[in-house]
Amino acid sequence: MKPPVFDYQDPASVEEAVDVLARHGAAAKVLAGGQSLVPLLNLRLARPEVVVDINRIDALDYLTEESGWLRVGARVRQRRLEREGDVRRTVPLLAEAVRFVGHPQIRNRGTVCGSLAHADPAAELPAAAVAVGARLVAHSRSGIREIPAEEFFTGPLTTALRPDELLVEARFPCTGPDWGWAFLEVSNRHGDYALCGVAAGVRARDGRVQDARLAYAGAGPVPVRLRQAEVALVEHADLEEGIRAAAAEARRVLRPDGDLHASSEFRRHLAAVLTARALRLAWSRASTCSGGAHA
Repeated sequence: MKPPVFDYQDPASVEEAVDVLARHGAAAKVLAGGQSLVPLLNLRLARPEVVVDINRIDALDYLTEESGWLRVGARVRQRRLEREGDVRRTVPLLAEAVRFVGHPQIRNRGTVCGSLAHADPAAELPAAAVAVGARLVAHSRSGIREIPAEEFFTGPLTTALRPDELLVEARFPCTGPDWGWAFLEVSNRHGDYALCGVAAGVRARDGRVQDARLAYAGAGPVPVRLRQAEVALVEHADLEEGIRAAAAEARRVLRPDGDLHASSEFRRHLAAVLTARALRLAWSRASTCSGGAHA
């Protein structure tokens, strides 16, 4: 397999990169880790006139905690989310979800922002971003704007990024010690995209669920946050009743498409089962009735 002919640009700064994007617009594609773009090029499913390689932009290679946010630059590889203790401490859901992304060889090269910009609705990191309330930072000639994760994904492989914008950073809010998080998924083979995946968060206080987050991969055209199920969990004084209500709500509301890998009904069944399992695991990691917490 050979890619189509394209012009190759490797800017050394963000300003140079956005200048190229401003000139070429939708005819340009950004290359970071290449784990999604290169196969598309080789299969000729993508035919850009220009490929903009950002791997020489050292200013985008950072992973830092600042003012209650974990800031992840566009050159940060997914493998760093697994290996760095600061990620497990500040945004544990990220460290958990990234383990399901492909294989180590893919995570060694693939970038966090690249996965978000690719916007596959069955991918793990977009669902995790929606669950924790991440914000995506886009840079263009006209300036910088932050896009909430729930508004960033607009359709399969489609985002709110404009053709002249570069995704330069993902910001994940640091979650408090009274939150417990879990990510679970089912796939046909290890490393495949999820048939269904669930990112779950539970905030416990005085032995009760005070707040909850549920987001799904493989359950719709974009990562789906299911507020109805969150409310169902919080409203029940009994934990198991709340979990059953949340799982039933997931089965009732979600309408994933079926394909040759799994029917819509089977995906809905997975969503309900994984919702219950993920919530129980998240609760076990959250605070106990005494008000303490453990991660």
